[in-house]
Amino acid sequence: MNRSDTSNVLFSARLAATEREPWRQALREAAPEFKWWCVDDADLPRLSIAAAVVANPAPGALAGLPQLRLVQSLWAGVEKLLADSTLPPDVPLARMVDPVMSRAMAETAAWAVLALQRGFFTYASQQRAGEWRQHAQRRAGEIRVLVLGLGEMGRAVATRLLTQGYRVDAWRSGVAPAPALSGAAVYAGADALAGLLPAADVVVNLLPLTPATRGLLGADFFAALPAGASVVNLARGAHVVDVDLLAALDRGHLQHAVLDVFNLEPLPADHPYWRHPRVTVLPHVAALTDARSAAAVVAANLRALRDGLPLAHLVDRRRGY
Repeated sequence: MNRSDTSNVLFSARLAATEREPWRQALREAAPEFKWWCVDDADLPRLSIAAAVVANPAPGALAGLPQLRLVQSLWAGVEKLLADSTLPPDVPLARMVDPVMSRAMAETAAWAVLALQRGFFTYASQQRAGEWRQHAQRRAGEIRVLVLGLGEMGRAVATRLLTQGYRVDAWRSGVAPAPALSGAAVYAGADALAGLLPAADVVVNLLPLTPATRGLLGADFFAALPAGASVVNLARGAHVVDVDLLAALDRGHLQHAVLDVFNLEPLPADHPYWRHPRVTVLPHVAALTDARSAAAVVAANLRALRDGLPLAHLVDRRRGY
């Protein structure tokens, strides 16, 4: 494969103009040796586009590109791309794995677990009610955190929580043995999860969304947790069965839920989560993609494609991540 084969790159993103233009600039600055095109360019050379860098592309946007050799997502999750029946089935698909993004996710998870450990969400409610009342203060070493998902972000989160003194178990949905994680007990498979839930004070979800994990956090899952446990969902809204979570919170079985992702986004104004006293809502900001660092990740994969080197962070379409 020579350089001329891979010089044309398509940027396809359904983003507001205020978001799209900074991305275009960052990508061009990170990889200036490539020719960058947009889907609405009148002279778009569809017959010679070798790579597509995408963020929520319109369905069918990648059809009719016979020389396409790589689809690089700007997002970590690729379930929407995989749901597009027009996505070329034989073209490698790479997801975004950015160390800066992983660190940001670890920061959010650490904040949420600390706030739950120390009762800071309770104190925030007391402030709104004008109530001065102290509660017993638990040590980090008395809190067992179960991290679901052992990708780059899951491992970063587990590592950060370990450094803060929490007892950490980590679980992945696949049956293959999970890679070791220093300081944490690591498990795999549904049978192992059933044994972990009764001991988890806090569950932090960072699983990929697949048919096997959709709706995993439902009534049976919540019932298996000990009374007073909390849930932090930083992965995908479809992992959670909303009515089941609300029921577990309403009856007092769960203490609190920190939710960054939802089945429908933006979260509708009339959704119960907004006003629930045991729910903290974040507007999908646990780890925003940083255009500067993500553009460097994209540039590295484009150069690997150009030079015939292995591509990074390829998606296994059968597994969905």
